[in-house]
Amino acid sequence: MTEREETVLIDGRTKGIPPGQEPFALAGIGRKGWNVLREDMVLPLAVLKSAALDHNGRWMRSFLDLTGTALAPHGKTTMSPDLFARQFADGAWGLTLATVQQVRVARAAGIGRIVLANQLVGRQAIGYVAAELAADDGFDFYCLVDSIDGVEQLAAGLRASAPGRPLQVMVEVGAAGGRTGCRSDEAALDVARAVRRAEPLLVLRGVEGYEGMVRGDGDRDGAIRSYLDRIAAVAAGCEAEGLFGPGPVILSAGGSAFYDMVAERLGAAELGRETMVLLRSGCYLTHDSSSYAALFEQVRQRMPEVDDLGPGPAAALEVWAYVQSRPQPDKAILTVGKRDISHDAGMPVPVLWFRPGLHDAPAAMPRGAVVTELNDQHAHLSISPESGLRVGDMVALGVSHPCTTFDKWRVLYVVDDRYDIVSAVTTWF
Repeated sequence: MTEREETVLIDGRTKGIPPGQEPFALAGIGRKGWNVLREDMVLPLAVLKSAALDHNGRWMRSFLDLTGTALAPHGKTTMSPDLFARQFADGAWGLTLATVQQVRVARAAGIGRIVLANQLVGRQAIGYVAAELAADDGFDFYCLVDSIDGVEQLAAGLRASAPGRPLQVMVEVGAAGGRTGCRSDEAALDVARAVRRAEPLLVLRGVEGYEGMVRGDGDRDGAIRSYLDRIAAVAAGCEAEGLFGPGPVILSAGGSAFYDMVAERLGAAELGRETMVLLRSGCYLTHDSSSYAALFEQVRQRMPEVDDLGPGPAAALEVWAYVQSRPQPDKAILTVGKRDISHDAGMPVPVLWFRPGLHDAPAAMPRGAVVTELNDQHAHLSISPESGLRVGDMVALGVSHPCTTFDKWRVLYVVDDRYDIVSAVTTWF
């Protein structure tokens, strides 16, 4: 647990904590002797399975070794300094973030290498980064540029703040209909040339993109590969004109769905100088029970070598709830809703159930049980009329897209295989 978490106090007002609990240090939660299945906690309860977190960290480390790539996991997934520390312990090169507020959280946690996978705009944001660069010679920071206007505004802000060393930037290559990023290779080269003109305030360190926004007309994989080849081609054009600063050229993409193709295509780039392929997958650490589980099967099909790494990533995030009503034979209502669990990329997945006093361990949820609707604090679980589920039973829900479950919890509880609470992590959204 990080030093910051050791000073955090929680009490009965915190989701999951027994109501009468007086304030105590989060770092001491593992000494409480609490167990989820013994009903020591209040449900709904978001838990992280320690064994799955360990497995997923090892698996990603093996993937990086297999492909010769580096990883700066996207911190927006969890916004948890304690989990950031786990990822660095697993060999992360740096941490990716999306906003300056997120950078501020990471800096408070002692993170020394950050990729802002976004444009740095606005007086406050530019001034904050410039001040951090000036105050800490070891702070290794990168951000994106996709327009000459953006380059000029960065340069103007740096002249005013004078960090004393160049701001490292990467040109962002975009795709039609996507988010940010240069829509043509020539536009990307124009931005790179503007960065060169802005030296020594700025220095070009690489070329970047996000393949997850690319859509193909019946062949999405082919469209993504073509997009990644554009990133490599823009980098080759920059190198041909001598636009990069010193050090390895960073070629970066790779969300949590297509990192295998990023490793393949950007790893094949030939620039005639040292390059580093930087992945930015964030969801690998917890994985999920639906969207990323299905996407990983596509990774296996595209890259059969990953099977040599052993079992793939496992779902580490669950949200537990009670059955609070059986209002009709084919429906149960659970004590969990939109305020507790993600629903933006698919409904939660009922995976386990447990009846206190009956079971020694959770049982697999019978097939056919499906969450059909979420309200603020209720989940509608469609079940067989013959289902034995009854009021007071406990149900574990897997998530689809972990990011928007993390942002609903100030504290998530780490459990062992017996569902003993062994530790907890905080989030800073």
